[in-house]
Amino acid sequence: MKCSSPRMLVISIALLLLTGCSGMKITAKSSPQVGKYQVRTIALIPFETMATPQAIEASGPAFPVPSAVRRSDMTVGVPPTTDQSVRQTHRVPASAGEKVTDLMWAKLKARSGLHLLSPNEAARVGREISGGTATEAMPPHQIAQRLGADAALSGKVLVYQERVGGRLGADPPATVGFEVTLVASDGMVLWEGNYYEKQRPMTEDLLGFFQRYGAFVTAEELAAYGAEELAEAFPYGGAAGGEK
Repeated sequence: MKCSSPRMLVISIALLLLTGCSGMKITAKSSPQVGKYQVRTIALIPFETMATPQAIEASGPAFPVPSAVRRSDMTVGVPPTTDQSVRQTHRVPASAGEKVTDLMWAKLKARSGLHLLSPNEAARVGREISGGTATEAMPPHQIAQRLGADAALSGKVLVYQERVGGRLGADPPATVGFEVTLVASDGMVLWEGNYYEKQRPMTEDLLGFFQRYGAFVTAEELAAYGAEELAEAFPYGGAAGGEK
């Protein structure tokens, strides 16, 4: 069957090329030991939010951060920029951690062969272990041990900026970045995933433009996309309706 229009052929080729690059928003890395662990029961620990205010640039794809932020805290694969491009400082809202936790909960619950223990259970056990007075979160593997889980999934929301504007135009657009880590009950890090996206117009992100139906979406909608993609990259369980 011949293509009805040279323009459609060009668009089809462009979409194929962009599809190959779409993974840049998502990165995932499994441990070489991941195949040696049978993980069926997972304790989902409520996600943290980065406390340090984030510097948001006026334009451009970079994700600048204040010099006070330790580089070890920033694992999103986006290069830093100079302070000249910074327009304002933005603090990650405290509610962002709960929103992303709920999104990951929903996406992973849909995978077959996995049993997720609720964030409330993990939070309760964390308080019991720490006596309710610890200033730092308890190690995830200890929470998994206490709950009899094979592993624990924890995470941190690094940036969560809501769009300013509406679906037809936003300045700035929504920006979301978060990381997740799966740790076995013996302390072995089995898998790590990252998501970062600042929504772009069609001229800069054609595939993303079609994925968002030509609209500027909210931060929660971006976070839902990130949670879905990370759940698909998760090394355990299977897609909804089938075993892995």
